[in-house]
Amino acid sequence: MPITPTDKIWMDGEFVDWADATVHVLTHTMHYGSGAFEGIRAYPTADGVAIFRLRDHIKRLFASCKVFMIEIPFSEDELVDATRELVRVNRLDDGCYIRPLVYLGYGEMGLNPIPCPVNVSIAAWPWGTYLGDDGVANGVSAKISSWKRHDPNSIPTAAKGTGMYVNSSLAKVEALKAGYDEAIMLGGDGNVSECTGENLFVVRNGRLLSPPSSDSGALEGITQKTVEKIAGDLGHETNYEPLVRSDLYTADEIFLTGTAAEVVPVRAVDDRVVGTGKPGPLTQQIQQTYFATVRGELEQYRDWLDYVG
Repeated sequence: MPITPTDKIWMDGEFVDWADATVHVLTHTMHYGSGAFEGIRAYPTADGVAIFRLRDHIKRLFASCKVFMIEIPFSEDELVDATRELVRVNRLDDGCYIRPLVYLGYGEMGLNPIPCPVNVSIAAWPWGTYLGDDGVANGVSAKISSWKRHDPNSIPTAAKGTGMYVNSSLAKVEALKAGYDEAIMLGGDGNVSECTGENLFVVRNGRLLSPPSSDSGALEGITQKTVEKIAGDLGHETNYEPLVRSDLYTADEIFLTGTAAEVVPVRAVDDRVVGTGKPGPLTQQIQQTYFATVRGELEQYRDWLDYVG
């Protein structure tokens, strides 16, 4: 989806003009993919714009960098404050997507990243739902990708690393060129892992299932955990169990979760219709509760909202 420029981007403690937020061509991360990022959303609420689970996303950013042995030269509090101020400075009162990025900068070349300077940026811009409004309302089509998800012992899939998403891009392009909206990726063991940027839930025989993150090579999602809590409060326990592709073909409902995608039904997998081919009742219930949550309409979940003020 195209990016709509805003006024300012936060870079290493300063707000710079959008057009001036540039890096050198020899920036280390551009060549070797060593870095970490987050995707965060802010939503309009009756009490002003609020960033959803901001602190949790920043904590995961620090956890990813710990895995990659990258020391962020700012504290969690500093990045939380910078994110709030960025939304204020850009007057994004109708909500936005936020992209913090930790990358290794200019000054060193070669596979040893240790001497490289560590840079941090945060950008924010208006961005619609990742898989489209029609996908949110009516569901998306997916295919099992020929590209397998990383082995967790080859690439640390518990971290949200920049270069790792080449794997997702290959699967996404393959799916789009074949006429599907999204790809579902299998792990090295042949079990279902996740989509290119979303976790996956299956409703089957009355049970809510999701692949186990560490075993399947999937990233443990913040939206995934949000949905687990919402589903639990609605009386549905999430069971993390290995799934094979035929479990998707025979599912009653499937939906995807992610900060960018939010909560999206899947209407077909490999040309097999899921359930009735329309969003199922549990999917709709969770989806409606999720959107009410992020917009501050449910008091029980207001602790997840970080109001910009």
